[in-house]
Amino acid sequence: MIAQISPKAQKVIDDLAKFVEEECIPSEQRYEQELGQGAQRWAREPPVVDELREKAKRLNLWNLFLPKEYSQGAGFTNYEYAHMCEIMGRSINLAPTATNCNAPDTGNMEVLAKYGSDFQKQKWLAPLLQGKIRSAFAMTEPEVPSSNATNINCRLTRTQGGYLVNGKKHWISNAGHPKLEIFITMVRSGKSSLEIMNSPIKTGEFSIHNQHSVVVIPAKAPGVTVVRPLTVFGYDDAPHGHCEIIFDNVFIPSENMVLGEGRGFEIIQGRLGPGRLHHSMRALGVSERALEIMVERAINREILGSSLADRGVVLNWIAQCRIKLDAGRLLVLNASHAVDLRGASKSKKEIAMSKIFVPNAALEIIDRAIQLYGAHGVCQDTPLAGMYAMIRTLRIADGPDEVHAEQLGRNEVKLTKRRIANKSRL
Repeated sequence: MIAQISPKAQKVIDDLAKFVEEECIPSEQRYEQELGQGAQRWAREPPVVDELREKAKRLNLWNLFLPKEYSQGAGFTNYEYAHMCEIMGRSINLAPTATNCNAPDTGNMEVLAKYGSDFQKQKWLAPLLQGKIRSAFAMTEPEVPSSNATNINCRLTRTQGGYLVNGKKHWISNAGHPKLEIFITMVRSGKSSLEIMNSPIKTGEFSIHNQHSVVVIPAKAPGVTVVRPLTVFGYDDAPHGHCEIIFDNVFIPSENMVLGEGRGFEIIQGRLGPGRLHHSMRALGVSERALEIMVERAINREILGSSLADRGVVLNWIAQCRIKLDAGRLLVLNASHAVDLRGASKSKKEIAMSKIFVPNAALEIIDRAIQLYGAHGVCQDTPLAGMYAMIRTLRIADGPDEVHAEQLGRNEVKLTKRRIANKSRL
């Protein structure tokens, strides 16, 4: 079923497409130049970003991501936002940031909007929505398989007036940003994994899903150390970064607890579903631009008196890329519409299919574009190498393909067993 797009949303889609093509993409080279070299890359956000953000605000292209049930958002459905988010993906380093729709801030703003106290909304959500500060989402840890949130071990302990946080995190996006103010952090506040495993009781205080909490940690709090940025195929992703963090006896006051102790798993599940879908939405835009680059190369590159676009194998590549891209788009739109109808928690199947299929399809498209370009495709002369590094990460981020596929397969088996059981009763 194809959902409807409101006239208001269609105008934003049209204005956004114009903004991305005429403002963001032409500014990409300037953005890279203004980043500078070495330590300069982490010292400030390139001035072009603030210029684009001011233009986006004037065009009402701001905070488009929050679903219509939130008063702080622009009032669009997830289905409508999917069209917008894909357009942003065409200029992946600039357009999401220019419109204040960039990860991980979007997910963090959703957490605070949905679960935050009035104090937390006023202190952190308001400036995030205004684009004055940046945030990071600190969940992944080097010592445990973090694709399963119940493994998280960063420790939260009570102390007078609040809590102490101790632990190590890595791959924390935005942690290197000069405007970073807070970490939305998942911590273990209950029993240890060993205590739960050895207990014959698996409910209440020994339930595996009641052992974690989500807290807000100020980036400049004593005991917070950003150890280093981690590179992705050599890309440092400055000024945002994907960093290694240490929390060493970091004190936070009681009011920094989100929703309540032991509610962390609930919050994280509510955050990750939409986040996975947003990644897939943006990946479609990356794919579309990569395909355009590929086709333009095929048209303009001549070998032995004829263009590459005249070669059957190249035409087949182009056709296969278009099929994969459009199939992925349908999966994303279907998942977005399902979230609108049922909510993210009841749309896990649709979200998982998008999360598996779209990054893999995008990688195939980008890889074929690189192959068509030859040596130029793997250097800085085209955006293709950076696209590949970024999208390859998505097959791991927010749960690897295999985790989502296993759950999909398990659910299909359950459905079939139920169908067989029902048939046997007739």
